[in-house]
Amino acid sequence: MPLVDLRAAFEPIRERVLAEIEAVLAGMQLRLGPQQRAFEREFAGYCGARDGVAVSSGSDALRAALLACGIGPGDEVVCPSLTFFATLEAVLHAGATPVLVDVDPETLTLDPEALAAALGPATRAVVPVHLYGHPADMDPILALAGERGLRVIEDAAQAHGARTRGRRCGSLGDAGCFSFYCTKNLGAFGEGGFVSSGDPEIAERVRQLRDHGRASKPDHEVPGFNWRMDEIQAAVLRIRLPGLDAANARRRRIAEAYAARLADLPLRTPRTRPGCEAVHNVYPIRVEARDELRAHLEREGVGTGVHYAVPAHRQAALRGRPHRLGALPVTERACRELLSLPIYPELRDEQVEWVADRVRDFFGAGSGRA
Repeated sequence: MPLVDLRAAFEPIRERVLAEIEAVLAGMQLRLGPQQRAFEREFAGYCGARDGVAVSSGSDALRAALLACGIGPGDEVVCPSLTFFATLEAVLHAGATPVLVDVDPETLTLDPEALAAALGPATRAVVPVHLYGHPADMDPILALAGERGLRVIEDAAQAHGARTRGRRCGSLGDAGCFSFYCTKNLGAFGEGGFVSSGDPEIAERVRQLRDHGRASKPDHEVPGFNWRMDEIQAAVLRIRLPGLDAANARRRRIAEAYAARLADLPLRTPRTRPGCEAVHNVYPIRVEARDELRAHLEREGVGTGVHYAVPAHRQAALRGRPHRLGALPVTERACRELLSLPIYPELRDEQVEWVADRVRDFFGAGSGRA
């Protein structure tokens, strides 16, 4: 049982994907073409954002959004330490200083109280991460940002379609940043990213940055980058977007099944904050005997993952670079306990039960069936 089965996701749309690839190759407009422009309209509309810009990866989306919001040297950006390191990389590449804070013990998203305690005179932005597909606690984050004049750049790399109080992630801050890496809820068959925004000036700056700072083909107004999405990936994403809500609903049913089957065990399953609709990009349980349970599941043929074994503030890449840390007890403990179980829409009910039973076996708890 793999942690993720990309083949299972591809097979139902194989013929449509191959046909669209052929159509793109027939026209040979391989970047900045009609597929990308259509996808930008469609995904921005799906998110409830005014505008959207397709880029080459989620990491590039974060960097582009920070730069488009005017973040640079001398600025501090508050981020949770429990995140994939790309969140921090983007801040560092923008020339800003990351300020790493702790997460809420229930949802593992940025703790608004930790954010408030970390604010200083140089703070210019906050990057709430919608971790594992669960929306961050955006109301107090946005309130704090409004009081202090901070930019809010959502890291929604794992949260395609997630909602909080009826609004989708990516439409809540100044900009939303998505990854279309192949394992995401909306994944390309390669790499891709997206910046959504309600501010046309931010969107236009991202558009310019992604294409070498061009104002027109011969005119480069600012030093930019090569952050363009290719047409084949845009075509794939357009095929997959209409099925995203159904796929997310299936992920929620799988998460509910795991939670029910594991409820009596000495472990913690993911919680969803009231008013939120999570999309479960991964399904992380928390257990003290994480490494022993992982070894047991591997022997039984169950693929697992650890998201994340080493928090961002302990990564070697941060050493010697300017940064600030808050107290991080929740992050430290979570990184010792997190273990991700298989979750993807193609999992059958009996497979979910089989995985849950293998976890129960570890604790000597039997099947848990009435």
